[in-house]
Amino acid sequence: MDKYKLEYEMKSRGISIGKLCEDLHISRSAFYRKCNGISQFTLGEIQAIVDYLGLDSPMEIFFADKVS
Repeated sequence: MDKYKLEYEMKSRGISIGKLCEDLHISRSAFYRKCNGISQFTLGEIQAIVDYLGLDSPMEIFFADKVS
């Protein structure tokens, strides 16, 4: 999870954390825990965020590249 990329995408669209959380029915505290790696976003939450922000793909934000 790259919270900085998510924040960038939100800011570039003029969407605040409060507005995103309210519209997607996620508490702010749960959102912060998920962004900071304490807990995980569910697939449904990821899809809702991608749809809400109009992103092409969730890969850069929610899934890290594997390094071998």
